[in-house]
Amino acid sequence: MSTPRGTAAGVLGAAAVMALAARRRHTLSAVAPDLRKPALRTPALWLPRPIIGRLSLTLARRLSRGTTRPLAGVAVTRHEVPGGLDAFAYESPGRRRPGGALLWIHGGGTILGHPESDHELCSRIARDLGILVVSARYRLAPEHPFPAGFDDCFAALRWLHDAAPALGVDGARVAVGGASAGGGLAASVVQKAHDQGLPVAFQLLLYPMLDDRTALVRDHRGRGRIGWAPRSNRYAWTCYLGRGPLVAEPRPYAAAGRREDLRGLPPAWIGVGDLDLFYSENLRYAERLRAAGVPVDLVVEPGMYHGADFDHATVPSMRAFRRGMLDALAAVG
Repeated sequence: MSTPRGTAAGVLGAAAVMALAARRRHTLSAVAPDLRKPALRTPALWLPRPIIGRLSLTLARRLSRGTTRPLAGVAVTRHEVPGGLDAFAYESPGRRRPGGALLWIHGGGTILGHPESDHELCSRIARDLGILVVSARYRLAPEHPFPAGFDDCFAALRWLHDAAPALGVDGARVAVGGASAGGGLAASVVQKAHDQGLPVAFQLLLYPMLDDRTALVRDHRGRGRIGWAPRSNRYAWTCYLGRGPLVAEPRPYAAAGRREDLRGLPPAWIGVGDLDLFYSENLRYAERLRAAGVPVDLVVEPGMYHGADFDHATVPSMRAFRRGMLDALAAVG
């Protein structure tokens, strides 16, 4: 007896839905219990939507237009950056002058994001550590592929040094940091600063996007199913590099993880979750820094997916994760 085509299609459709639901349950079972509840900023926790083309990128950019509010009492000023775009400076009352400073670079895969989304974070760092925080804007891919965004970030570091006396900053106590793609850009900026003799005291790399070769890996052992997915990663690197990732990448600073000689770079803090797509490349970079004689504080958070500290900022584990990051940065204050 044959099965009607409509009935067969319905059975297959139901089976696919059940298989997807089972995979999601399995994926979520690896997430730390206090991070399993979907956050407003993370519908992807339940319904992953990779960025794989112009349409999905346009939608992602619309969803990422939101800004956060600076903490009360922290002064926020906007500055033009010669050779770059603009940057925000965050300063708490009574900050010691001259003091330390942090150049912060926002995330977004190099294809979305803006410094206004990090007003709250940057003002909190400025308040808690008593340092000046500068958050740079940079051009996004694919409209502006490498080296455009990188050049904007490096211009912000050079401006921070040039304006140090007026900003009340000790040029010997300048750190560079960022999250995700911002962390990858920060690592590359630090490398160029080292090559050009521009002082950087510390690098703060929050689950940094360091190595385009991760996009060539097929089996990620279950990582990257929540937050930043492999398909999004490949698309983002393709946009940033102006072509798909290859085995070889001859352009310096295009991908920080490709640099061979890491000797002489400043001390680093690297934090990443063990469910993060960037887990393996972050561990490799930390190991290579250590082998080159660079002090590294590597923090691996169990059950943490990419960006969970932004999505669940009030959860105790994420507050401790962020506290450890700030404690490491306090040395430049």
